[in-house]
Amino acid sequence: MKVSRSSRLNGEYQKEISEIIRTRLKDKEPELKGIISVTEADVAPDLKTAKIYISIYAKDDAEKAKSFDILSENAGFIRHELSQVMRMRTVPALTFLWDGSMAYGAKMDELFKKIHVSEEGEEEK
Repeated sequence: MKVSRSSRLNGEYQKEISEIIRTRLKDKEPELKGIISVTEADVAPDLKTAKIYISIYAKDDAEKAKSFDILSENAGFIRHELSQVMRMRTVPALTFLWDGSMAYGAKMDELFKKIHVSEEGEEEK
């Protein structure tokens, strides 16, 4: 099975951006809190822009928002660090977006549990 160039690039950008956030950005920005995951990278075919989907696990929503703001403010720094690692002519401009799939999955799990409990209650009657 042949893997396309764009999917290889997406995976490589995801891995490298995650590493940059985990090491260099956390050293530069001590206020960056929580567990930050790069869930997906979507690089445009012309390699000029990239959407980076982020999931942040923190103790409260204010901490999540602050960490996300720090990431967005440091997009240029991350792009510069990425240019040092990747051997490409151009490095795309990075746009960070919330990845709500984790929250959506948790909500769906709760709904399924409620349905399962209500079905068990009806069967007993």
